[in-house]
Amino acid sequence: MANRSLRLEIASRSLCAPASPLPPPFSPACRCLPLSTSTTVVPFSLVDYLVAACGLAPAQTREVSKKAFRELSGASKRPVEEISRSRLLSASNPDAIIALLAGAGLSRADIAAAVFADPTLLRASAKNIAPRLLALLDRAGLSTPKSLASSWNRYLFSASLERLIQPNIALLLQWGVPDIAQAAQLCSKIPRLLTYNNPERAKELLIRAEQLGVPPTSQMFKQAVAAVACTSKEKVVAKLEFFKRTLGCSESEVSTAVSKMPAILGLSDEILLRKIEFLVNEAAMEPWYIVERPVLFAMSLEKRLVPGIMSRRSCRKRD
Repeated sequence: MANRSLRLEIASRSLCAPASPLPPPFSPACRCLPLSTSTTVVPFSLVDYLVAACGLAPAQTREVSKKAFRELSGASKRPVEEISRSRLLSASNPDAIIALLAGAGLSRADIAAAVFADPTLLRASAKNIAPRLLALLDRAGLSTPKSLASSWNRYLFSASLERLIQPNIALLLQWGVPDIAQAAQLCSKIPRLLTYNNPERAKELLIRAEQLGVPPTSQMFKQAVAAVACTSKEKVVAKLEFFKRTLGCSESEVSTAVSKMPAILGLSDEILLRKIEFLVNEAAMEPWYIVERPVLFAMSLEKRLVPGIMSRRSCRKRD
């Protein structure tokens, strides 16, 4: 911890040094023509930078880039194109942020996860983030790179450590969440858990998640909390009735299915009905078989279920 704090302090001090007038060698911000004295400046590409510096896959970078511009545009009420020109001129600021996170002990994969969770991080001020990062490591319990990367979201830098972040993380641990890393992952999935100033609101979510039959020690608990966080009590009851009605199963069977895959509560009745009709009519699956394997509901009908059944039929014909 002491070494990591020292690295962070050194990194934060280096941010105050005068900036070099030229970008570093091999910077994605520019390229030099080898046989000319002139310099050709290539516009900075966030997508290319995310691939080269953060190790994100091309498909992820497009999603992250769009999210970053969309959120920045909404925050400043300026057109996306204008923000692109004024705020993403070079790799200097993203480089400073990445250096700061690396100084905190985050691996390249950890940094990629943090950027994917909150792409506007690359546009933040490294000088402002450095002291907050030290506080999160020393006082909020996020003392390991894994827990810090797992919990990354913008609320980490806006919510009060003493009044909100520390008490809410402590509540999760008291509730039975096994360790700080899993508590951090839960906060990353449901950022509002970091900002509740009334512990009763957080407790209500945790109680409802447990009522789905998912204990806090389970890896599915964060999925259960996420499901009840965006689904009212009435809608949960209606969804359980939907499963009982369409599959002809008992309440206990439905409850078991939901405890295995809480995310199915967030799927629309229309989507679920199409999948059930296909599994029963085309795949010839019994309702009890489907209920025992709720992961089937999470699979894409067009990309997974239909091709899978077609492939199975083809194999049977060849046999």
